[in-house]
Amino acid sequence: MTLQRMDNVLIVVDDLEAAKAFFAELGMELEGETQVEGPWAGSVVGLDDVRADIIMMRTPDGHGRVELSKFHMPAAVRAEPENTPANALGIRRIMFAVDDIDDVVARLRGHGGELVGEIAQYQDLYRLCFMRGPEGIIIGLAEQLS
Repeated sequence: MTLQRMDNVLIVVDDLEAAKAFFAELGMELEGETQVEGPWAGSVVGLDDVRADIIMMRTPDGHGRVELSKFHMPAAVRAEPENTPANALGIRRIMFAVDDIDDVVARLRGHGGELVGEIAQYQDLYRLCFMRGPEGIIIGLAEQLS
């Protein structure tokens, strides 16, 4: 069997509402909210006595999703330092294509977003940047120029 698609990326957060507002401001749409708990939920993630709130956000084209989860039981643990640098091992960011990078950066700043470096231009093709949002989440923004 072949791979059909990438369905979603999970981000575990402590402040679910702040993360939801950040991704909504980016332009993602709320697909649904639920709570999962019990042995079946724990069996999927390899934990006992799981209870978590889940918010699913989707891109406007409907093809990409970000799952935001807050674990109530067992409590979430920090696996690395807050504000981990871009060269740390592991998943560092999710890249989003945007129409107007300056507008998106300005709007996300209103939700606690901070530029990691600066907005840079790659040849005559793209303007790019990384932003750090709630919980230290890093997203990339790419505006195609031509």
